[in-house]
Amino acid sequence: MGTMTTVPNITLNDGSTIPQLGFGVFQIDPAETKAATLTALEVGYRHIDTAEMYGNEKEVGEAIAESGIPREEIFVTSKLNNGFHDPELAAENGKKSADLLGGYTDLFLIHWPLATVSDFVPTWKAMEELYRGGTARSIGVSNFEVHHLNRLAAETTITPAVNQIEVHPYLVQDELRAYGRKHGIAIEAWSPIAQGLVLDDETITRIAGNIGKTPAQVVLRWHIQRGDVVFPKSVTRSRVEENFAIFDFELSDEDMTDITVLDKGHRTGPDPDTFDYVPA
Repeated sequence: MGTMTTVPNITLNDGSTIPQLGFGVFQIDPAETKAATLTALEVGYRHIDTAEMYGNEKEVGEAIAESGIPREEIFVTSKLNNGFHDPELAAENGKKSADLLGGYTDLFLIHWPLATVSDFVPTWKAMEELYRGGTARSIGVSNFEVHHLNRLAAETTITPAVNQIEVHPYLVQDELRAYGRKHGIAIEAWSPIAQGLVLDDETITRIAGNIGKTPAQVVLRWHIQRGDVVFPKSVTRSRVEENFAIFDFELSDEDMTDITVLDKGHRTGPDPDTFDYVPA
């Protein structure tokens, strides 16, 4: 049962710690979410990433309650719905997420900056109040670019603990990662395998073949060694187990470089500067 302790923790700028490997529930149907989350917890994951817009917070909360694992041993992230940027709505829905997920969120994020349709600074000030009141034990942002982060630094009090952004070998995000290092903002990588796009890459398949691991394990290990937090998703138990088995090997410096130079600035998701989707 040694696997339970193999996931490294990263210490955030507020003193909290987050497991570097988690389980994501993006695009998992609510009807499947409880079972998928329970499977992940059985395998050994202790970090679950959800969001209000995924529509499956309730099922994540049910899985945690039924798992028999104390709530304080599971790190749970959720994210503010794009429709709730108004400070009063942000406060109200931050509490709603907390209630669904065991009384608090370990990390609560602004999901998108939505800078073309609203002002995220008052929203962040509402997030600061959720943090001060203990509803969210850490607060952060998602999909924020450097200029968004600079505005928060200039106009608000609390530095985000985390910036959750699209990162994979075809979008390495070195500028945002460097900003994060400089300002103590941990980087979380969503779409870590570029929705599968990188798994057939010749460089990655070569490295995987050389070390006897799968392409997905190689890419997830690359994220871990770069110091980012990563949370792959799957509803298939064998894949959930495979994604967890990335702590018994290391990539060489050469392998790390060979993967990093695959960068082509390719996004699988929206551009944070223009994305303006607000649920009806």
